[in-house]
Amino acid sequence: MSQQQKLTPRMIQSMQILQLPALALEERIEEELTNNPTLEMAEATDVDMDEVSARQEQENRDANEGERELKVQDDSVDPGHADDFERLANISEQYRDDWSNNYEGESYRPRRETGERDAKMDAMSNTPARPRSLTDQLMDQWHMVDTSDKIRLAGDCLIELIDQDGYLRVDEATLRQQLPPELTQDDLDQALAQIQNSMEPAGIGARDLRQCLLLQIDAKLRQEEVQDNGDPIRSDLKLARTIVADHLKDLETNRMPKIATALGCDMDQVKAAIHQMAGLYLHPGQVLAPDTPEIIRPDAVIEYDEANDRYIAALITGRFPSIQIRPEYREMAADKTEDRKTRDYIKQHIQSARWLLDAIEQRENTLLRVIKVVVEAQSEFLDNGPQFLKPLPMTGVADQLGIHVATVSRAVSEKYIETPRGILPLRMFFSGGTETKSGESMSWSAVQAKLKEIIDQEEKSKPLSDDALVVKLKEQGIEIARRTVAKYRKDMDIPAARQRKQY
Repeated sequence: MSQQQKLTPRMIQSMQILQLPALALEERIEEELTNNPTLEMAEATDVDMDEVSARQEQENRDANEGERELKVQDDSVDPGHADDFERLANISEQYRDDWSNNYEGESYRPRRETGERDAKMDAMSNTPARPRSLTDQLMDQWHMVDTSDKIRLAGDCLIELIDQDGYLRVDEATLRQQLPPELTQDDLDQALAQIQNSMEPAGIGARDLRQCLLLQIDAKLRQEEVQDNGDPIRSDLKLARTIVADHLKDLETNRMPKIATALGCDMDQVKAAIHQMAGLYLHPGQVLAPDTPEIIRPDAVIEYDEANDRYIAALITGRFPSIQIRPEYREMAADKTEDRKTRDYIKQHIQSARWLLDAIEQRENTLLRVIKVVVEAQSEFLDNGPQFLKPLPMTGVADQLGIHVATVSRAVSEKYIETPRGILPLRMFFSGGTETKSGESMSWSAVQAKLKEIIDQEEKSKPLSDDALVVKLKEQGIEIARRTVAKYRKDMDIPAARQRKQY
C-alpha cells in the first residue's frame, strides 16, 4: 500500500495560469479563443474603485475560504479524509459532463452588448509597427554613400557584423573568415573608415570605447570648425580628445588631479573638457535602435480609502480579454438529436473551456488573498516609503493563508501592482531582514534605502568609504558587515567613494 498524489491536467493548468503575469495571461486567453470554438469574447470592463470599498467586507469573508486543502493522513486515524483521496482520484470524472453542472449559464465576466466591433481586430489595428533593426537603418545610410562597388560590398559585410551597441567587435581573424575572398584588407579598411566617418550617430563601427568616443569628439570638432574657428568650446574639445586618447583609465577612475598634472593644466580646464564629453554616447547603436522597453501591466491596484482610513486592493481584471462559453454550443452539447461525434467534440472543448475559466478564477482568488496580506503587512511602507518596508517571508504568508509556499511563489512571480508609491513588483514585498537596536524589524530593501539616503546626503568632496558607511548605519541602529554594504552599493549601481568624489 502506498499513498500518491496525482496531478491531473486540470491541476497542472491551474498552476500554470497562476504563475502567468498579466501580459502572458492575455496571450494565453487569446490563444484559447483561437483554438477553442466554444469560447467567445465579451467586452472587458475596467476596475471601478468606487465599488471596491462596498465589496471589501464580502471579499474578506470569501478570502478565507481559499483552496480546499488535501489532507494526506492515515484513514484509520481520521476516516473523514478518505473523501479527499476519492475526490482527487475521480477529479476528471467530476468534469465529464461540464455542460450540465452548476456552471451552466455562467461566464467569467458579464458581457455587455455594445455593437458589432471585433475587439481582436481593434487590438491588432492599434498595435504599433515593429521598429526597424539597427542593421536595416545602417544599410539605408550606407547605400546613400558615394563609393565603388567593391567598397560598397565590403561595407555591406561589415555592417552585418556591427552589434546592437554599434560596435564592430569581431577580431581580424574571424572577420577575414566571414568575408568574401575577393575583398582585400585595403578594401575593408576603406569601407570601415567611410562607415565610421559617414554614419549617424557618430561612433558607429568603433572597435572599442576609446575609438567610439574619439569618433564622436572628432565629429564635434569638425562641426565647430565649420561654425566658428575661435569658439572656446573647440579648445575644450581638443583637451577632451587628449584625455580620452591618453588618460581614459584615469578618467574612468575619477583621477582628475592626476590628469591635470599630466597635461599641465588646472582643474577648471579639466572639468570644462569633461563637461564637453557629457553628451557622448557609450552605445551609439542604441540611439537608432534602442532596446525595446519591457511592457509592465499591473495585475492589481492598491488605493487608500480615506473614508475608512485603510488601503484596499482590487484586481485589474478588465484589461484581459473577457471570455465566456457560447450558449449555442452548450445547447448543442445537451441536444441528443445532434450527431454523437459532434457532441463529443463540443463536450471536450467545453470541458477545456471550463477548466480555463476555473483556473483564471482560482488565480484571481489566490492572487488577491496574497495581495491583501501584503497590504496589511506593508501599510507603513505605503504611508512612508522604502525605509519602512518590513520583512515578509513567503513561508509566513503561506501559513497565514493555509496554502503551500510554492503557491505563494507562483502567485507573486512576475506580478506587478499599482500602488500610491508607483507600479512595483509584487515580489519586492517579500524579503528577509534584520532588527535594529530598538528591536524594530527592517527588511533588507529598507536597509538599502537607508544606505542610499546616507550616500545622497554625504559631502561630495569627501565621499564616505564603505567602512564609514558601516559606522553611519550603526549610528542609526543598523549593524551590517562592510561586505554587505559593498554588495548593496553595487546592487544599486552606486560607485565606490573614489568615483563619487567631486572636485
